[in-house]
Amino acid sequence: MVLEPVIILWAALAADRAAGDPPNQWHPTAWLGRLIGWWGVPGRFSATAERLYGAICCIGTIILFSLPFYLVSRLLPPLFYFVAGFFLLSLTIGWRSLEEHVEAVENGLSAGGGREEVQMLVSRRTAELSDEEVRSAAYESMAENLTDAIIGPLFWFTLIGLVGAAAFRATNTMDAMLGYCDHRRFIGWFPARLDDLLCYLPARFAGICLLLWFLPFGRAGAAWRCMHRDGHLRPGYNGGITMALIAGGTGTAFVKPGVYTIGDGERSLLDGGPAIVSAVRGATVIAAIICTFALCVAGVIIPQIFP
Repeated sequence: MVLEPVIILWAALAADRAAGDPPNQWHPTAWLGRLIGWWGVPGRFSATAERLYGAICCIGTIILFSLPFYLVSRLLPPLFYFVAGFFLLSLTIGWRSLEEHVEAVENGLSAGGGREEVQMLVSRRTAELSDEEVRSAAYESMAENLTDAIIGPLFWFTLIGLVGAAAFRATNTMDAMLGYCDHRRFIGWFPARLDDLLCYLPARFAGICLLLWFLPFGRAGAAWRCMHRDGHLRPGYNGGITMALIAGGTGTAFVKPGVYTIGDGERSLLDGGPAIVSAVRGATVIAAIICTFALCVAGVIIPQIFP
């Protein structure tokens, strides 16, 4: 049925917007985090052995996390597949949670704090940051995670189905926990490289969606120029794309003291923050529309090629 995946996609987005993430004790990603924390302890082997161990555990974790998604998509009758399918897909999406984290930081700043709240989003030291730098850390996280928490799951669901979204979420979670250039650099090497690979196309797809969002506001050119100039300043192949496009498109700047400044800072993040939230929302809806079109086309063409 052509409309099955389309309904699941939009129902998952609606469920995430309406209810957000379930409590951690019930959230499969929290269980996934506990599993990664169990095996992802660095320093137990030599560097070479730890790389191999990390790769084997990474693949095993992806298989284990994706298995329920595979069974639901293959074994359940249509009605149950609809219900279970959109619920499972919604668990791979973190659209509402991104906004809730940023809102918590803004509320904390209004009350004279904000440093503890933003520490939940970034690994940098936040105690000495100015209010604008605290906002930068929060909105940077939102801009980067447009790919990780929203566009990536939608992209891989469209391409592969529920298993694709689950595998992407598992890999992204492992990268978030282990993919750092510190004592975890060997055990987290394979998850980090795999995450770079799986995010490569979604990050660029997210970039296209952002440009389409900024186009009617006359800001697509500014976003494109900022991406070309500053996109490489954020380490990695993917995160800098959405960060630079959002900074350029909204006229703001993301500043990590002593590391990078992305954007021109035509206005402060206190003023431009709502535009960033709107850009993430707009790019999400545009991505969902494009994915819907792709699913409909695939649902018509593929059965004709493989009857």
